[in-house]
Parts: sequence; structure tokens; C-alpha cells
Amino acid sequence: MATTPVPTAEQPMDEDARRLAELGYKQELRRKWSGFSNFAISFSIISILAGCFTTFGQAWNNGGPVAISWGWPLISLFILIIGFCMAELVSAYPTAGGIYWWAATMGRPVHGWFTGWLNLIGLVAVTASVDYGCATFLNLTLSALFDGWAGTLRQAFILFVIILALHGLINVFGHRIIDVLQNVSVWWHVAGAAAVVAILVFVPDNHQSFQFVFTERFNNSGFGDGDTGGLTFWFYVLPLGFLLTQYTITGFDACAHVSEETRGASQAAARGLWQSIFYSAIGGWILLLAFLFAATDVEAVNAAGGFSGAIFESALTPVFFKVVIIISTIGQFFCGMSCVTSMSRMTYAFSRDRAVPGWRLWSKVDRNGTPANAIIGATLAGLVLTLPALYESPAGIPIAFYAVVSVAVLGLYLSFLIPIALRLRMGDRFTPGPWTLGRKYKVLGWIAVIEIAVIAVYFVLPIVPAGVPGNDAFAWSAVNYAPLAVGGVLLLVAVWWYASARKWFTGPVRTVDQDSDSGPVGL
Repeated sequence: MATTPVPTAEQPMDEDARRLAELGYKQELRRKWSGFSNFAISFSIISILAGCFTTFGQAWNNGGPVAISWGWPLISLFILIIGFCMAELVSAYPTAGGIYWWAATMGRPVHGWFTGWLNLIGLVAVTASVDYGCATFLNLTLSALFDGWAGTLRQAFILFVIILALHGLINVFGHRIIDVLQNVSVWWHVAGAAAVVAILVFVPDNHQSFQFVFTERFNNSGFGDGDTGGLTFWFYVLPLGFLLTQYTITGFDACAHVSEETRGASQAAARGLWQSIFYSAIGGWILLLAFLFAATDVEAVNAAGGFSGAIFESALTPVFFKVVIIISTIGQFFCGMSCVTSMSRMTYAFSRDRAVPGWRLWSKVDRNGTPANAIIGATLAGLVLTLPALYESPAGIPIAFYAVVSVAVLGLYLSFLIPIALRLRMGDRFTPGPWTLGRKYKVLGWIAVIEIAVIAVYFVLPIVPAGVPGNDAFAWSAVNYAPLAVGGVLLLVAVWWYASARKWFTGPVRTVDQDSDSGPVGL
């Protein structure tokens, strides 16, 4: 494993490296990211040019405009509260292990074990879903630009493999520019989203009314026979539509995963985490409202399964339609690149603590300070997880894609739940960093725990009636396999824990001796 030189009297350890040493690790990754770059990676992974475009149909079919115009700001507020709780934790513990390191330090090794695996599968899934969404939009772009491009499901999957491979290569060989690309991504998202909003405001001849945008309800889910006023709609269908917001605004734990590469991490990573949520929530809401006001051909959008591209195609001229799709596709490409960075750092850190099979391989960094093996292994895992997308879904709804999305949401948010709950349990025994919630941690922590528990129930439920076992139209291609994927991994790691890992996994493994003059680690 590559290491950095041990600091000497002539080369004193800086404050970031000193704090990392107190937490038990040598400075192996290159610490050259600015606070803005730290914010940029989470802002890019949240990517309103990705989630707002690719999962728009989930909200359109399950609730309609109200699930978007009212659901987005409501769920964003809950997610911001989760972000505040996590910002306090990353300020206290700025390590690449992030979520699982917090859990293992504030709890016991078993907490770190399950948190780490949940976080890892969530990061793999969010990377896979973003790159598959990018491939879908690139497929659409090529179909619009070239008459000979059919835009088939198989072509979309081939594009997905190519995009995933490119993101792996960029992360392996682009160590000198990866932080710069994160910064470029922020400005592309800001300028791109503004351009899309302007196009949707000024180009269409007609727009929907405020009444449509803020009061109209749809139930295209197949549940409840299209009723939009019954209990089924309010307590089953509409919450399924909130997956749009919950999926789009996720992956913000990236600020923690790159904290060992960020200067002034105890402050910068905490600010980057909650600010990436806040600004994405505002920008995303404006963008989605522009979608709704431009959605004048409701039948066309319904016929396309709620796909956002149908709005642009029906409301815009061919030239502006292509411009919007290209802006989104490039934004999604940047997003996927950032996802691979975050996923690989988590893989590296979890392997560094010997929790991943073949940990010696995945915890190596090359001469450039890049965890190249972790990048390659994690991208291959994302490819395997997305294989069900090769099968056609009923009614034109991308069930496999939404299932991968659900895996991402479940894995990531459940991994957030454990350290937040442990922070609540610690109470005043917790030693905060420079960014702290103070006494507000109690009420905010409980709100976060309850919200995550609720979404964990909803996002394992069937998305369409054909995915309900026993239904006359039941088809395996319609099954939401999120509970199978997440549950299967949890079952395997639980068996592994009780059969073997509890005997040797002791949580974070120190790679540097604690200085005699440094304070206590963690607690």
C-alpha cells in the first residue's frame, strides 16, 4: 500500500493530517480538494439534471403535479434535516469511511459492519442508476440526431456499459483534474438548469395554469382504479411518487467520503454537505415547476409512462428539444463521474478496515494516491446490479430502473439512519467538531430517524399491480427487486457476521499510532 512520508520536525503535520492521525489513519489520499470542490461532488451527485429528468415519471404516475409541486419542497425539508444531522457528524469525524466509521465509533463494530454494507450497496446502486439514466437520455439524443439510431433497450444497455467504463477510466487516470471536473460540473448544473427553465418558459406557445400545477392529481399507478381521492391514493400511491425527491437528493454523503482529500475538512465537509442539499432543493423545485407548466399535452406524457422527455418533445421545437436533452445528458455524465468517485472512496475505506472480501486488493492506492482497484471493482458491481434492465418492463414503465433507484435510496438512507440514531443515544457524551447542532440535535435527530423509517417501508413495496405476488397479471419483470437486493445483502452479511466476522472485525483499523500529545479519538 502506498503511504505518505512520516512528518518530521522539518515537515510538520498540518491540522487536517493531525486530525486524521487522531482518528487513526495516515494521510494516503492526496489532500488537494478545496471546500468548493467538496461541495461540488455532492451537488453533482444530487444532480437536478439527472434525478429530476429520469425519475419524473415516478411522481407523475403516482400523484401527478401535486406529488411534484408540493411533494418536492416537503420531502426536501426532511432531507435537509437529515443533512444537518450528518453535517455535525462529518465535522467531528472527517474520514473517507464516513457513515460506517461514525457508526462503529459511536456504537460497536456490529453497527459499523451493517452500516458499511448498506452504504456500499447504496453507493453502487446510485452509480448504476445515474449511469443507466444517462444512457437512456443519450439513447434518446442519438435517436433525435441520427435517423438510423433505433434507440432500443439493448442499445441503451450498451451505452450504459460504455458510460460506466468511461467514468471508471476518468477516476483512475484523471487524478490531476478530477477535482477541477467537479467544479466544472457545478457550473454546468447551474447554467444548464437555468437554460432549461428559460427554454420551457419562453419557447412553448402555451403553458398550464397554476391550478393544474398545484392542485391536479393523477393516479396512473394501476392501484386504486385511478381514484385520486381515496385512502389508497393518499397513503400508498402518493408516497410512492415521493421517490422522485428522495432519490434525486441523495448521495450527499460524498462530502464525507472525500473529506480526507479536502482542506479544512472539519468545517468544509460539513458546510458542503448541507449546502449541497439546500441549493439542489431550490434549483430542483424551480426546474420541476418549469416541467409542469410546460406539460400541456397530458395525454402524450401519460402515453410515454410519465417520461419527462415527452414534455419537451410535445412542447418544444425539434431544435430546443435536442438542446434540453443534451444539457441533461451531459449533466448526468458529470453526476455519474462524481458517483464513481464517492463509491470508490467508500470501497477503499471499508476495505482498509478489512470488511470487504479481497480487502488487500481494494485498499491499495497507486502512486498517484488513487484507489484504482476499488474504482474498477465497484464499477463492475454496478454493472451486475443493473443486468435486470435488459428485460422489457410492462406498460413501458422502467421497473428495473426504478428498482435500482429504490435500492440506492434504501441502502443509503438506512446507512444514514444508524449513525444518527447512535448520535441520539450518545447524548452529551458526543464530542462535536467545529460545526455542531448544539441542543437542537435531539429534535432534528428524531425527525430524521422517523422520516427514514417511513421511506424504508414505502420503497420496498410493489410499484405496479403486476409486481404484486398473486395478482392475475403478475410478472417477474414487474417486481420491485429492491427488497430482494437489499434484503439479500443484509441476510448474507448477517450470516457472515454471526458465522465469522464478529470474531475478527473490530471496526476501524488504525494505520498510524496516536501522537502522545493528541486528544482522545472519537468519544
